[in-house]
Amino acid sequence: MTRKLYYEDSHIRAFDAAVASCEERDGAFEIVLDKTAFFPEGGGNPADTGKLGNTLVSYTFERDGEVVHRCAGPLKIGSSVHGEIDWEKRFSNMQNHTAEHIVSGIVHRRHGYANVGFHMGEEGVIVDFDGFVDELELSDIEREANEVVWRNVPVTTSFPATEDLPRLEYRSKLELTENVRLVTIEGVDVCACCAPHVKSTGEIGVIKIFESIRRKNGVRIRMLAGDRAYADLKKRAGSVAEISALLSAPQDDVTAAVRRLMEERDALSYKLGGLKRRIIQNEVDIIQNTDKNLVIFEPDFDTKELQLLANAAKEKCPVAAAFSGDDEAGYKYVLASKSTDLRPFAREMNATLQGKGGGRPELITGTLKAARAEIERYFM
Repeated sequence: MTRKLYYEDSHIRAFDAAVASCEERDGAFEIVLDKTAFFPEGGGNPADTGKLGNTLVSYTFERDGEVVHRCAGPLKIGSSVHGEIDWEKRFSNMQNHTAEHIVSGIVHRRHGYANVGFHMGEEGVIVDFDGFVDELELSDIEREANEVVWRNVPVTTSFPATEDLPRLEYRSKLELTENVRLVTIEGVDVCACCAPHVKSTGEIGVIKIFESIRRKNGVRIRMLAGDRAYADLKKRAGSVAEISALLSAPQDDVTAAVRRLMEERDALSYKLGGLKRRIIQNEVDIIQNTDKNLVIFEPDFDTKELQLLANAAKEKCPVAAAFSGDDEAGYKYVLASKSTDLRPFAREMNATLQGKGGGRPELITGTLKAARAEIERYFM
């Protein structure tokens, strides 16, 4: 069985080991060593990557108690090899995983909720709890989690004797009876976990909870810690700076500036809506009653405005067809009639003019890919 150096010291970056086996499988080489610092994927924690000698390790997993390194090239059985893990990735994973323990421990202590789902990826750490925590409480939990970081408390691991387990209080997603590895964050949390962690909480740097989504029986949060939190916050700060420059407003006043811009937009939108309603009324007023179908094009109307136009025009013809768009992007349409069931008419039109849509007998909405000239010819 592979000696797991990451259990002995989570901060081992390089090591020397003997090659126990090497098998080619699915275009890669699966290599087992007598000992390794590479952590295999498990418990929601991603696998370590790095190098064994000059060959790249793209993935690490556990099989029958052995840690298997998926490598680009082969290594000779019995030979000695120097291994180096991707430390930047490992340390980031440790920062984020330990941060999750802190947050989950605080939630459990405050509310008794369990962590029932955990995934760590580039997009962040996703944690599911089996109870609901509102935004205000999460903000308070985030503050307490960072206070744990600032206190720089020790993070230790242990393998308690099987007979001692029933007397210990610790969090665990599974009912475990032996070989239980406990990760203890002093005064904060004790949790069964197989992954490497930082040695003290100060190594995490910062914890940020970015969003929460209410689910059927609880809440899902997305959080980041350490270097990933720093990178994300730096990106967000850059966005604020860019918005500040575009609005010619101080960064501290960006929210108010955006709110003012939205209010101006809403006022202009309301004014534009009134102007378009006047255009519709004027356009319909000059239409003469006819026994032919009417076709009207308005390039900048949305579907709601097309409905107003077609409904007004249907009073003067059997079928009013209102279109908006252009030949490149295609056309939105609305068909309206007082007396004609439009569904057969729309099916035939859609089949001929590359369209799709649906609705009620007296009102059909949809889109067409045909050019304006084709549409006009169809209604002639």
